[in-house]
This record gives sequence, structure tokens and C-alpha cells, in this order.
Amino acid sequence: MEKYRYKTAGTCSREIEIGIENGIIENVIFQGGCHGNLQGLSALVKGMSAEEVISRLEGIKCGAKQTSCPDQLSQALKVILNKKEGIN
Repeated sequence: MEKYRYKTAGTCSREIEIGIENGIIENVIFQGGCHGNLQGLSALVKGMSAEEVISRLEGIKCGAKQTSCPDQLSQALKVILNKKEGIN
């Protein structure tokens, strides 16, 4: 399993730790943010393909913000799948 860290922008969470193997999400841990909601989100996406998570979560906004923790997860997964900079 490969592990990645993604620094979020525009959300209460600061960082997302993602474990992924063969395009399938093994685990997701958010640092900061609404703990209960983000634990629930992490449990729901476990075992899903990264592409499916992106298609379901991309573009979700939090109130007046232009993004949300679910949207930031989709952005992180896009970076991982595209092997772009920003992931360590």
C-alpha cells in the first residue's frame, strides 16, 4: 500500500493522509476539521476506487466556501492518480 499526504486548502482540515493500493482506497485520515463527519467520510470511501470517490465528491462545497473536505479528498486523489506535485 502506498501512503500519501495532501495539504488541504480552504477547509478546516489541514491535511489528508491517504493509503491506496491498485487504485483502491485502503484508508483516509483527516487532520483537523469536523472529527465525527470526517471519520464517517473516511469509513464510507474505504474499499472504493479512487475514480468513484472523485466522481461522487468533486465539487461539493461547504457553505459559502468554494471547496469542502470531501472536495479536497477528491482533489488529493486526482493528484495521486495523475502523479502530480503536491503529494509527498
